[in-house]
Amino acid sequence: MSDWYRVAGDGRITLTLHIQPGAKKTEFAGLHGDALKIRLAAPPVDGKANEALLKFIADKLGMAKTGVTLKSGSTSRRKVLEVKGVDRIAIEALASQR
Repeated sequence: MSDWYRVAGDGRITLTLHIQPGAKKTEFAGLHGDALKIRLAAPPVDGKANEALLKFIADKLGMAKTGVTLKSGSTSRRKVLEVKGVDRIAIEALASQR
């Protein structure tokens, strides 16, 4: 298991992410310490980057955006998301996408 995600016994998975808002395009950028780094094209203004992040993760996992929740870090580059209804294999595949 990687340090950037944790599996809870009740089907929830928490993701630790390092976000770079205002990038040229939205993409995964590999690992950044104990977090998965994501570059977001959205600016860090009025919650636009947070909304873009939730949509990006939901799209990559093939699920509705309602299954992804921002648990902490709304104004920080380091964020913790909670994902419901997806398995560990799908989460691990995120880190290999580029």
